[in-house]
Amino acid sequence: MTIETKRLNDVVIRFAGDSGDGIQLIGTEFTNATALLQNDLGTFPDFPAEIRAPAGTLAGVSGYQIHFGSHEIHTPGDDCDTLVVMNAAGLKKNVEFLKKGGIIIANEDGFDNKNLRLANIDENDNPLKNGSLDGFSVFTAPITKLTREGIKDFGLGTKETDRSRNMFVLGLISWLYNRPLESSIDFINKKFSKDRTIAEANIKALHIGYSFGETAEMFAERYEILAAPMKPGHYRGITGNQAASLGLVAASQKAGLQLFYGTYPITPASDILHELARHKNFGVITFQAEDEIAAISSTIGASYGGSLGVTASSGPGIDLKSEAMGLAIMLELPLVVINVQRAGPSTGMPTKTEQSDLLLAYFGRHGEAPMPIVAANSPADCFDTIYEACKIAVEFMTPIFFLSDAYLANGAEPWRFPEAKDLDSITPQYAKVDGTATQKYQPYLRDNRLVRQWALPGIKGLENRIGGLEKEDITGNISYDSKNHEKMVRIRAQKVENIAQSLPDLSFDAGAESGKLLILGWGSTYGTIKTACQELKKEGIEVSHAHLRWLNPFPKNLAKILSSFDKVLIPENNTGQLQLLIKGKYMVDAVGLNKIQGQPFTVSEISNKVKELLA
Repeated sequence: MTIETKRLNDVVIRFAGDSGDGIQLIGTEFTNATALLQNDLGTFPDFPAEIRAPAGTLAGVSGYQIHFGSHEIHTPGDDCDTLVVMNAAGLKKNVEFLKKGGIIIANEDGFDNKNLRLANIDENDNPLKNGSLDGFSVFTAPITKLTREGIKDFGLGTKETDRSRNMFVLGLISWLYNRPLESSIDFINKKFSKDRTIAEANIKALHIGYSFGETAEMFAERYEILAAPMKPGHYRGITGNQAASLGLVAASQKAGLQLFYGTYPITPASDILHELARHKNFGVITFQAEDEIAAISSTIGASYGGSLGVTASSGPGIDLKSEAMGLAIMLELPLVVINVQRAGPSTGMPTKTEQSDLLLAYFGRHGEAPMPIVAANSPADCFDTIYEACKIAVEFMTPIFFLSDAYLANGAEPWRFPEAKDLDSITPQYAKVDGTATQKYQPYLRDNRLVRQWALPGIKGLENRIGGLEKEDITGNISYDSKNHEKMVRIRAQKVENIAQSLPDLSFDAGAESGKLLILGWGSTYGTIKTACQELKKEGIEVSHAHLRWLNPFPKNLAKILSSFDKVLIPENNTGQLQLLIKGKYMVDAVGLNKIQGQPFTVSEISNKVKELLA
C-alpha cells in the first residue's frame, strides 16, 4: 500500500485521556519536536485539578491541544483536525471540539464495558460501533494490548507497562505528522537516566507506535507541515511560567540585584518556583514559606534589605497577601506581585483559566492603595512584561502587579532568546550619605517623579523609621495629622499616574487609527483577537485592534484612541471588569463580550460578535 504525503499549512491536534495516561507529557514532547522543526505553534493544556482524578470518568479527563503551522500561529486553535483518545471518557468529552470530517485515533482497549460504564455510556452503545462517528475518519488500534505485548520482555509490572502507552501514541502521531523521534528519545533518556530498564521500555514503545503507523495500512496518507518563516535567532519552546521566571532572572542581573522569591505553592503559579529553583547559579534565592502571608512578608523584608523581591500566587493567595501589599505601598519599596489568575471564587476551578482578578489588583486592599498593573498577552510575552514590571518597581520604588493566567502559564510557543545588550537598563536609585549635609536623612524626599530613594539598612547616616503607620511627608516620622494623610495618599497615587509619562503610546495591532469598531483587549485574549481580525480582513471586514499591557496607569493616549471609534468591543474572560473601568474613567459606552467557562475565547466567538455589532 502506497501512503501519500499531503502538505498542510497548519493543523490542530488534541490528545485526551485519563489524567494518569501521560497526556500532558505526550503534548509537551510533541510540541518540543514540532518546535525543533521550526513550525510556529500555540498550545492549550486542559487538565483536572486533582492529582489523580477518578480513572475512566469524565471528571478525570486530561486534554492537550496543539496548533502548529508554516505561518504565524497565535492561538491553540478553535476545533481540532485530529483527536487522539485513550478511552471512552476522552472521546465523549472532546468529540465536540473535532472538525466535521476530522480524524479520530482511538485506543479500542479503552472502550471495553468497564470504561463505557465509567463514562456513563450504555454498554450496548459503544460509539466506535454504533455509527455515531460516521461523519469522521475513525482509526482504532488496541494500543494497550500492543504496548504490553511489545515491551513484555523488559519484565515490568502491568502498571509500569501501561504507563508506556503514551509513548506508543507519541510514536504513532509523530509518524502521521512527520515529526522526528530524536528529541523524544533524548527526553526519555534524561527522565529515566537512573532506571535504564524503564528508559529502554519507553523508547521501544515509542518505536512500536511509529512502526505501527508505517505497517498497519490504516492510513492512506500522512502529513507534512513546512517550517514557518521566523526572524533569525536562537529559539526554544517556552511556557508563560518559564518565561516569567527567566524574565525575573534577567531583570535581577541587569539591575545588579539579588533575586529573592518568596512563595507558597498554588496552582497554576507553582511552576515559577520550580523554574527559579534551577537558577541558583545566578544567585537566585527561593523560599517556600509556610503560608501566603509569610511568603509576601519575607519578600518585603528582602526588598527592604536591597534585593529584588518577588512573590507569586493565584486568586486565593492574593487575597491573603492584601494586607502586606498595603505595607509595601506605605513603605514605597520595589516589590513584584505575580497573580496567575484562575477561575474562582474561593477554590473555584484551580486548573481553569480566567481574567477575573483585574478589579482585585485595582482595589483589593483596604485604604487608598493604588498599585501599577501590567498584563502579559502570550506565553513568550511573559518575559518582556515581567521584565518591564521589574524595571518600573525598582526605578519608581513601588510594588507592582504582574497579571498572567492559567492559559498563558501552561501554554507554550516558540520564544526567540533576547540578547542582554538589547534589554533596557534597570537603575536603582540608592540613597547615599552626604557628609556635608547638616540635616538628618529625609527618607521621603522625592524627585520630580515623586520617587523616593532606596535607603539600604545598616548604613550609618541613613537611619529611618519603617512600619505601616502613616508617614510624615519628607521625614518619614509617624503622623496622625489628617492633612498630612491626605497629602501622602495623593502623592502615592500621583506617583503611580506619573509612570504613564515613561511609557510608550498605545499602538494598534491591526486596522486603522479611527473607524467603526475598535476591539480593546488585555492579557491572554490577544492571540484570539489578532487571529479574528486577520480572518475578518479576509472577508473584507475592517476592524481595529489595540491591546493593553498597562492597566494602571492606562497609556496616556488611550482617551484619544477610544474617542476615534464609533464602537468599542472589550472581550474578557470575566463579567466585564476592564469594561467597567473604561466606562468609569473615559465615559465610553464600551460593549463587553464575556466568557467565564474556564476556557479561552475561540476565534469564531470574537468574529461573530464583531459581525453582530457592525450589522
